[in-house]
Amino acid sequence: MATVFVPPLMQKLTDDQATVDVPGKTVREVIKNLEAAYPGTQARLVDGFKLKPNITVAVNGEVTPIGMLQKVGENSEVHFLPAIGGGC
Repeated sequence: MATVFVPPLMQKLTDDQATVDVPGKTVREVIKNLEAAYPGTQARLVDGFKLKPNITVAVNGEVTPIGMLQKVGENSEVHFLPAIGGGC
C-alpha cells in the first residue's frame, strides 16, 4: 500500500493522522480508497475528474504533471501539497 502524507488542514478527516496507508495503482485509485476510509477527503482534493487547482500531487518526491493518472507503486509515498501563492 502507498503511504499518503496528509496535509495538516486535512488531518482532522484522518483522525489526526499525518500519514495513512492506502491501496491503489494510480493517484485516482488512491484518492478513491482514501475517501472510502476517510469520508470527506475526496471533496478536499478533487473537482470533477481532476485535482483542484490549488492542489499538487507528488509521488516518490516528484511532482507529477499528469495528476490523477500518475501510477503509484506498492511502496510509493504520495504527498498532496496545497499550492502556495504570493510573490510579485
